[in-house]
Amino acid sequence: MSDDWFSRRTWQRPPWTVDELVAAKAGRRVSVVLPALDEEATVGGVVTAIAPLAQGPDPLVDELVVMDSGSTDRTAAVAAAAGARVVARTDVLGDLTPVAGKGEVLWRSLAATTGDVLCFIDSDLVDVDPAFVPALLGPLLAEDGVGLVKGFYRRPLRLEVGDAQALDHGGGRVTELVARPLLAALRPPLTAVVQPLGGEYAATRDLLETLPFATDYGVEIGLLIDTLDAQGMDAIAQVNLGVRKHRNRSLLQLGAMARQITATALRRSAAHDSGAPLVQFVQVDGEWVPQPREITGIERPPMREVRDAARRGPVV
Repeated sequence: MSDDWFSRRTWQRPPWTVDELVAAKAGRRVSVVLPALDEEATVGGVVTAIAPLAQGPDPLVDELVVMDSGSTDRTAAVAAAAGARVVARTDVLGDLTPVAGKGEVLWRSLAATTGDVLCFIDSDLVDVDPAFVPALLGPLLAEDGVGLVKGFYRRPLRLEVGDAQALDHGGGRVTELVARPLLAALRPPLTAVVQPLGGEYAATRDLLETLPFATDYGVEIGLLIDTLDAQGMDAIAQVNLGVRKHRNRSLLQLGAMARQITATALRRSAAHDSGAPLVQFVQVDGEWVPQPREITGIERPPMREVRDAARRGPVV
C-alpha cells in the first residue's frame, strides 16, 4: 500500500461546503444516479434526503435519476413521488436488449443523464445522510487530476448475534473475504482503497465513458481496476462518509456476488477463469441439494464507442 497516495488522496473529514462546491462547478453539470431493483421500502427515503440538493436557482445537483432495473414492486412510483426522474432500463439504448444486473443500469445511466460528473448512490440505504453527495463530489470539483472518488464508511451488520462489536462493524463481508485478498494478489496499489466495492462513488463522464462496465455486481471492482490501469492511482480518491446502513444480504446471495466479482477481476488479469458456475448447497426436506448459479460474464463496451458507432450509422 502506498502511504503517500493514502495521505494525499484520502479525506477523513471532507471539508467542502455545498456553496463552495456550487461555485467550483464552473459550469459543469452534476447527475446523481440511484440504481434500483425492488427497493420500494427504501428508495423514497434516499431520494427525499438528496432532493434538496437539486432544488433552488443554483443547485449542486442538476438531475436526480433513479435507474429502474426491472422492478416488480412500486419502486418507480415511490421514487417519482419523492422527486426523482425515473428511467427504466428499456427507456434508453432501446436497440440493445437489456440484461439483468446492477452494472447494466449504471452503464445505461450514461445515456440517460447529461452530467459532466456522475454520483452513484445505492437505493437500499437506510437513514442516508445527504452529505454523502457533496463529500463524493468534492475531490472531483475542487481538486485537480481526480477521475474517480470512492466513499468509505463504517458498515454495521444487523444480524441477531450477541457480539456488539460484530454488529457495529461486521458489514462488508465480501470486501474483507474476497475483494481485498483479490486486489492484494492482482493489483496491490488498490489495497489502499478502504471500500473497493462500495456503491457510493462519483466519477467524471470523461472517465466513465472510456471504460467497459461489467453488467453484474462486478461493476465496482471492474471500474476501480480499469481506472488504475488507464490513469494510475492519482486519478482515484476516497472520502469518509461516516456510517452506511443498508439491507444485509444472505450468505447465498453474497456467494453469488463474490463469484461475479472474482470473475470480473480475473478478466482483467493474466489469470484464467474457468467460467464454471458457482455451486451452492441448500437443504430441502433435510437433504442437501446442489444449486448451481451461472455467471454470464457480460461486459458492456465503453459508452464512447457506442456513441461513435451510432454517429457513423449502419454499414451498407
